[in-house]
Amino acid sequence: MSESHLNRRGFIKGMGATTAGIILSSCAVSGDRSAQGLTEEALAVTPVVRPQDLEKPNITVGYVPVNDCAPFAIAWKKGFFRKYGLNVTLNREASWATSRDGLIFGRLDASPVVSGAVTNARIGAEGARHAPLCAAMTIHRHGNAMTMNKEMWDYGIRPWYEYQQKYAEGALEAFGRDFRGYFDQQPPEKKIWAVVLSSAIYEYFARYLSAAAGVDPLKEFRVIIVPPPQMVTNMRIGAMQAYMVAEPWNTRAITGNEGIGFTFAQGKEIWHGHPDRLLGVMESFIINYPKTYRSLVKAMIEACQYCSRPENRQQIAELLTERAFTGAKPKKSGVPITKFTAPGIIGNYNYGGFDGQDRTIKADDTTIFYDLPNTIPREIGEHSTFLWRSRSLWLMTQAARWGQIKAIPKNAEQVAAKGWRTDLYREIATEMGIQCPTNDYKVEPPEAFIDKKGFDPSDPVGYLHSFDIRANAPARFFMS
Repeated sequence: MSESHLNRRGFIKGMGATTAGIILSSCAVSGDRSAQGLTEEALAVTPVVRPQDLEKPNITVGYVPVNDCAPFAIAWKKGFFRKYGLNVTLNREASWATSRDGLIFGRLDASPVVSGAVTNARIGAEGARHAPLCAAMTIHRHGNAMTMNKEMWDYGIRPWYEYQQKYAEGALEAFGRDFRGYFDQQPPEKKIWAVVLSSAIYEYFARYLSAAAGVDPLKEFRVIIVPPPQMVTNMRIGAMQAYMVAEPWNTRAITGNEGIGFTFAQGKEIWHGHPDRLLGVMESFIINYPKTYRSLVKAMIEACQYCSRPENRQQIAELLTERAFTGAKPKKSGVPITKFTAPGIIGNYNYGGFDGQDRTIKADDTTIFYDLPNTIPREIGEHSTFLWRSRSLWLMTQAARWGQIKAIPKNAEQVAAKGWRTDLYREIATEMGIQCPTNDYKVEPPEAFIDKKGFDPSDPVGYLHSFDIRANAPARFFMS
């Protein structure tokens, strides 16, 4: 046996002993960096639901180290879990794939999942294990962005809003020229876009943007999967030219921070009002533990309401910097601790750039946890955590558009109803005195999308076929 093997085995054994010691201690953070124990604030909360009245009061809930773990961090820190009789073990997940798969294989009772993960598990889309996943509520809308590297900046590509300012209605055409021009000069190994999960909304946004600009993403570049905390490092070493991820991993890339890229667009500029993260559970959890499920949803709704209030945003941004959550703290002294987390939470969002200009834009819809800002049209009773089943249909159109399923399921509405539990959400919210829309489906207006193409859920097949760029699109032949 080699010395290196012995050293490696000794290291692993030592790490195991160290981790066990940490778990058995009273530290607030475990060896895997997950938040543990109860804070003083949580201990001061008087439960309104007795743990003994729940079928399963002790549950394990996952989260991923990005800004949108804020409601989970708040529910733990402020005692919303405890209020509803839950003893929650928070488990920090390495990626969005492990967050999803932890549910499917029973390691987790609940966990956030990227929009698309539930729908595509239901329909068995490419890259998604077939499983009866369910979405309990929307955790947040927006809060993500697209980062492009310095080479793309040097070629002449600029943030999307600048194309709009300069070219108005011709913005997409102008961006398309620059986008194609850049990739036409690159070898295959430098035509790569990274996203956090296959068959999910971030991949769809990357492809949607490219296709809207007239560049076929199925032919022009590859899409790879990279966990959020690894995005910046992989761009630095040239593993990809662009990526889409939740904050703070876009802000980390810009000049003044890591200086390797700039934000091209926030996800809200692709689809304004889109759902980002959903609270995922298995269907069996709802069936076997209905009271526990209701307590979980109530705790998370209250946590999202707390995160939504402007007066709480600063402390949330500070909480997210803790090692148990994003761990995104500046290395330099004298820099605000929330330098990386605040832009996406508070809304002073800096797109960056390499020309010395300040591209900080203040907006109240950078990340939406509950209350909808006036910039987003809403139905009566609508709030951010409400689930629109019509959006599950939109995700199916994109799975079909990019060849991840052969066609939109004929029973698409039934699939949406089984996966997106709007019915239960409405019941639970009503118990909390929260009004909800009476419908499960809504039309997404043209102005919500970057290409001004609205979505009518009554005709998903027609919507799919309205796109010229898509997988299995009819070939066009011209004869002279």
